[in-house]
Amino acid sequence: MKLGIVVSEFNYDITHRMLDYALKKAKKLGVSTVVSHVSGAFDIPLAVKKLLKRKDVSGVATLGAIIQGETDHDVLIATTCAHALTNLSLEFEKPVSLGVLGPRITRKQAEARMKEYAERAVEAALQH
Repeated sequence: MKLGIVVSEFNYDITHRMLDYALKKAKKLGVSTVVSHVSGAFDIPLAVKKLLKRKDVSGVATLGAIIQGETDHDVLIATTCAHALTNLSLEFEKPVSLGVLGPRITRKQAEARMKEYAERAVEAALQH
């Protein structure tokens, strides 16, 4: 069993630590991983689709942090990403987890939740 992990580089200080937590969780569960890095959460679905096409990948965990700004842009990005990931999971009949923090989340809230989201993303992507 191989787990794909797609991680957003945007808000790197948070997502990099999320990736560390996810890799440790996968190792603890005895699962090998393949990691794909993307610029931002909006870019996650394309990388997920590429991983889901691989026969050796049984599921994909996504990691990102969409921090609230002064506009509703965070809501747009989070909604679009979540909708696309749901559709990919249904299309490929493989689990895709939503380990993307946000929307309407502050940096402080993201830092407090990043470990839990990362570990749960790994667990959820391994469910069949």
